[in-house]
Amino acid sequence: MKKGSKPQEINGLIFRELIKRGYSLDGNTRIWDVSDSKLWYLKPYQAQAYLDLLDSQDYKSGFAPKEEIMINENIQEIVDRVGDTPLNIIDLGCGDGRKAVKFIEEIGKKTKVRYCPIDISAFMVKKAIENISKLNQGVIVKSQWNISDFENLENVTNLISDKEYPKSLFLLLGNTLSNFEFHDLLYQIRTSMKSGDSLVIGNGIENETVEEDMVRFTTTNKYNNEFLVKIPEQLGFNQKDIKLNVRFKNHRVEFYYDIQKDYHIKFGGREVRFQKGDQIVVAVSYHYSKEDFTGFLNIYFDEVITKFSDDGSYGLAFCKK
Repeated sequence: MKKGSKPQEINGLIFRELIKRGYSLDGNTRIWDVSDSKLWYLKPYQAQAYLDLLDSQDYKSGFAPKEEIMINENIQEIVDRVGDTPLNIIDLGCGDGRKAVKFIEEIGKKTKVRYCPIDISAFMVKKAIENISKLNQGVIVKSQWNISDFENLENVTNLISDKEYPKSLFLLLGNTLSNFEFHDLLYQIRTSMKSGDSLVIGNGIENETVEEDMVRFTTTNKYNNEFLVKIPEQLGFNQKDIKLNVRFKNHRVEFYYDIQKDYHIKFGGREVRFQKGDQIVVAVSYHYSKEDFTGFLNIYFDEVITKFSDDGSYGLAFCKK
């Protein structure tokens, strides 16, 4: 299928998620929810649409630099804290591997590294392996566990931890934490870590700057819509009949589509009737205050160091078990 083309059939996984969750009411508005991030990369063209978003000028000039600047400012301290023991770099939600490059390059100057990309998308894992291979530095883990959700992390760490690479540095960058419930994901990660392992997290922090940036970015960047619209399209919607919007609710950003006309969808003997004015939430992004971000991390880890961007809208944390 050509990149960006519209699927011809309803995706059963997304439809079943829709049926399972049903809808809630906000006044007279029916709000449907298919915001599970596992649905974002079901098809290669969805994963490519996300990479196109990351490469867009708005993203590069707005969101990406905050994390990149903070990593560059703190990379030497991180390198010193992980030590000089040969290290597994476990890249959670690896994307195309770009977030791990600086860590591989700098830690690789001091000790041996082994890169292990983890992503729900086989397309992303392949891209990460290809891109990190070009660095010609360290070893890359290629196994069945590369393509995995975070619920299988313990299996991954048991597979790769050995005498040659006894310690691991987990990377949870690019606002990946914001796509999950904080405590559920942190519990999964901590359980998968061994004593002495480390974790670096990059995530947005709740403040007015984030809210203003999100509204502007959502409404003006066409790549944001081209990525997110793949979800309702796989439910049978035509892009011209839905409109992307964003709101802030319960400490999270919600990306949703307003349905502009009645829709009737049938699949697998089930049917759903959408009404004009219904909304479909396709993505959520959790943002926490500085105090909550730091406090929650201290619940799970023995050592926690947090740094924040100058405008207070982004946080970088180093944690050690």
